[in-house]
Amino acid sequence: MAVSSLAFARVLVPPSPRTALASACSHSIKMCASSASPSESKKTVWVWTTNRQVMTAAVERGWSTFLFGSKDLGKDWSSTARINPLFIDGLEIFDEKKQKIAVISEVSSPGELELIQPDNVEVENIVIDFRGGWQVIPAENIVAAFQGCRGTVLAVSTNSTEAQVFLEALEQGLDGVILKVEDMDDIIKLKDYFDRRNEAKSQLMLTKATVSKVEVVGMGDRVCVDLCSMMRPGEGLLVGSYARGMFLVHSECLETNYIASRPFRVNAGPVHAYVAVPGGRTSYLSELQSGREVIVVDQNGLWRTAIVGRVKIESRPLILVEAKENGGDDTYSIFLQNAETVALITPEKGSSGRTAIPVTSLKVGDEVLVRKQGGARHWNRDSGVYC
Repeated sequence: MAVSSLAFARVLVPPSPRTALASACSHSIKMCASSASPSESKKTVWVWTTNRQVMTAAVERGWSTFLFGSKDLGKDWSSTARINPLFIDGLEIFDEKKQKIAVISEVSSPGELELIQPDNVEVENIVIDFRGGWQVIPAENIVAAFQGCRGTVLAVSTNSTEAQVFLEALEQGLDGVILKVEDMDDIIKLKDYFDRRNEAKSQLMLTKATVSKVEVVGMGDRVCVDLCSMMRPGEGLLVGSYARGMFLVHSECLETNYIASRPFRVNAGPVHAYVAVPGGRTSYLSELQSGREVIVVDQNGLWRTAIVGRVKIESRPLILVEAKENGGDDTYSIFLQNAETVALITPEKGSSGRTAIPVTSLKVGDEVLVRKQGGARHWNRDSGVYC
């Protein structure tokens, strides 16, 4: 491949009969031992473009690995953005230190598919370039052939729709894609696809609980958590005095008579309270700091991760809320700042239902949402054990 060229040559090859495909698939499946790797595994996305707007859009969405046919272009972009540049040389891909990162296999027929021997490749990443009209069925064959293999298999995709085909083949999909585009819309569409996919597969079971006690108590050190992401109405953080039962505390995304909307903030509770973090774990609110991750949850239990931007701890008047699980015997508790901007998320009640109830208006008999867990899963960062 000439350094000045960024595109693979595209050779149109007529489709072969399905019997040939079946034979290729049957042969390929023997390449690796079968493995029950979950479809939830994280997908890899590399971007291949000469368009700076595409690069910017990708970096803004968390994709920082880029392929270049020109070292000059890679050096130029590395000076303006924090990226991981990779360079194409023929059918091999190298990093800045000239270490081989991946090999490219061009596939345009079942016979070429049969020749791919993933466990004999000396690098971790295998890039599959489907040549002419071979997008759907070869993707399924490759997924079947590479299950349980050591390496990561990525397919070159020329648009977001094609990328989705590779990511969903046989419901499991390939390990990732190389999005080779010059239009930033493909970056936006693929990121939207991942967001929808993550939300659809990431749902927590929330339980209705009825408020049984609301009591004004003394002063305490409460924690405001400011995220690097905006929250929508109905979203918040899971917080509680005990990890076995956590309340869904609403963000400050709603306008009030006293303060402007701050959709990035949750006034979460005092320093001793637990907050839910990724991995089914909890953290003390006092342990949160810039760069740590928490999970943002909505009324339906759909959740996503968000990065903590900053934490503010200030002495404020507190209120104690207790709620009993509907149809159960468990009672959960939480302390919150006694302020109109602090609210608990309620079960959805149609178009006339409330999204959240401010603690200043909360009364016995109101329904709120809690996350019921089997037991504490607090991770001690110093000792490296659960406690």
